[in-house]
Amino acid sequence: MANKIRIKSLDRAGLERLAVQMGQPSYRGRQLFVWLFGKWVSSFDEMRNLPAAFRSQLAAETTLDTIVESLTQRSSDGTIKSLMTLPSGLRVETVLIPEIDEHGKSKRMTVCVSSQVGCAMGCTFCATGKMGFEQNLSVGEIVDQVLHMDGVARQEYDAHVSNIVFMGMGEPLMNYANVIGAIDVITHADSLNLSQKRITVSTVGLAKRIRQLADDGTRFNLAISLHSPIDEKRSSIMPVNRSAGTDLKALGVAVRYYYKIVARPVTYEYCMLSGFNDTTADADALARIASWAPCKVNLIMYNKVEGSEFAPTSNADLDRFIRILVRRGVRVTVRRSRGQDISAACGQLIVENA
Repeated sequence: MANKIRIKSLDRAGLERLAVQMGQPSYRGRQLFVWLFGKWVSSFDEMRNLPAAFRSQLAAETTLDTIVESLTQRSSDGTIKSLMTLPSGLRVETVLIPEIDEHGKSKRMTVCVSSQVGCAMGCTFCATGKMGFEQNLSVGEIVDQVLHMDGVARQEYDAHVSNIVFMGMGEPLMNYANVIGAIDVITHADSLNLSQKRITVSTVGLAKRIRQLADDGTRFNLAISLHSPIDEKRSSIMPVNRSAGTDLKALGVAVRYYYKIVARPVTYEYCMLSGFNDTTADADALARIASWAPCKVNLIMYNKVEGSEFAPTSNADLDRFIRILVRRGVRVTVRRSRGQDISAACGQLIVENA
């Protein structure tokens, strides 16, 4: 065939249809799904319960594209970052963040996955935003990151991946169909069988897509990158806020609608930037936004990005900010950075693809 089918771009139903189109019973498609996303094989020859003629036809008419690890870095805190090369030759970064208890046992294995090569959102404090947008990742390319890191977790920590956060490179809701498709694969019993409650999708706050998540009945966790509760300030660091359809007013309408439909609280991600968004006025405005719907505010300690004018908030200013929010009845958590020494922390992922 001139244009081979990218078999990992198909979901379970798509694989069943493909099997039927190739003259096989539909259950062969379900077997394919297990091999691709349960056992993560790299060749059709490994699919031993498929007829030889079917395997040959698959090899001739489809392509089994798999991402390839090009470089691995290990942080002093145990975080592992992998540079992954896509079939296109472009590259993304994926991060495994282990949490180990006092007895050396795994408490949680979180994978931070990328959904795009680069990002079109252009947030000024984020390294990925400096790359611009290059490519959406397919369902298979997203799932492959998780399956690869599951293998790393088993090898390094004798544990499986327990949580997934779409907080790597890219804006997940700009690659909506493939992100949702990847989550469907990851949560399937024949794949990793993860609960949607262990998956978090982070967005800059695309109001239309947030409403679509509600209409589609998604059950994973929604995190919104807020970073300023004041329109003028937010627009200065997040270009997405400059449109009437994606500003704070539109976001408020979308969040209220989302909670009304799915009855799940949201998380606001808030990167603490010294002298910019850590004032008393900012805390008061953030408390008003937190009243839109049940939520928590996750304060993130800023990780310095080359070329950025921002600096992290001091501990004293952080404590003051938290006290104001708590007095206003806001549920607050603080995310301490992991993997800073290998540029694997929040906002630090960047790849030269030239």
